[in-house]
Amino acid sequence: MVATAAAAVVSLAGCGEAGSSGTEAPPSAAAGAGCAPAAGETLVVLEDDKKLQNTDNVLPALNKKSSSPELIAALDKASAALDTAKLIDLNKAVSVDRKSSKQAAQEFATASNLTAGITKGAGGELTIGTADFPESATLAELYGVAATAAGYTVKVQKIGNRELYEPALEKGDIDVVPEYAATFATFLAGKVDGKGFKDPSSPDLATTMTNLKTYTDKVGLVVGEPSQAQDQNAFAVTTAFADKNGLKTLSDLAAKCSGAATVLGGPAECPQRPKCQQGLVDTYGFQAGKFSSLDTGGPLTLTAIKQGTVSVGLVFSSDPALASS
Repeated sequence: MVATAAAAVVSLAGCGEAGSSGTEAPPSAAAGAGCAPAAGETLVVLEDDKKLQNTDNVLPALNKKSSSPELIAALDKASAALDTAKLIDLNKAVSVDRKSSKQAAQEFATASNLTAGITKGAGGELTIGTADFPESATLAELYGVAATAAGYTVKVQKIGNRELYEPALEKGDIDVVPEYAATFATFLAGKVDGKGFKDPSSPDLATTMTNLKTYTDKVGLVVGEPSQAQDQNAFAVTTAFADKNGLKTLSDLAAKCSGAATVLGGPAECPQRPKCQQGLVDTYGFQAGKFSSLDTGGPLTLTAIKQGTVSVGLVFSSDPALASS
């Protein structure tokens, strides 16, 4: 699954900051009955209306020496064509429909008329790197379509995790890579400022982007405009559970479903993490009756939600399991 790979490569946000994996839930003050799980095949993400999660919007990162106004404009056009629903569909095309990342990206580019109006520049050879999970590969192929229209001869190359591809980007061994705003800002701050660094990411996208650009400037990189597409933590329920309990937002979940019957599912470290159960308590006042230790947005959690063994579970917002059809 895309989300399973993304957990290791894209972000530590699934559990909050890295650290020990304690499993004790926050103290529960839930006095209500709660909302028992409801099985169903379709899932829906509850809106993070109080902005618990950070802004992991998809965007291109470039080696500054490799960039040009025409290239950045072309990549920004690819970003403008994306939102989270479209990213989910792209991931579904690869992980469920078994299309190649290149085919999925090309079909999306054609359907969205992506290359129309892209200005050709001086061009040249361009290497677009990817992390080792399908979403990154598909985004890289989409960037490749846009860059080709801008006059570049493009090669897409799988590199591996961020610890490998970011230094390659700084050195100019690769020229472009798909990135995620908040996580990339956190990574660069740790690299530049070292142990004890202050996390520059924020639930506010403008703040995240301002801080991210401070760090990219320091390491010889630039970033394009962020897309509306996000791959970040989210909490999902079945549509049957949402309809039964009248839920659209996490505030609804806290107000209507705090209580003994509600089961939260996620990774073992979720109860103590500020972007998982602890965050739901602190930000929303949500009190689960029980926590079920599963995985980080992977098949165990998705299956548990669908089968009705948990009421709500931690997923990734671009998971193909969230596709509407």
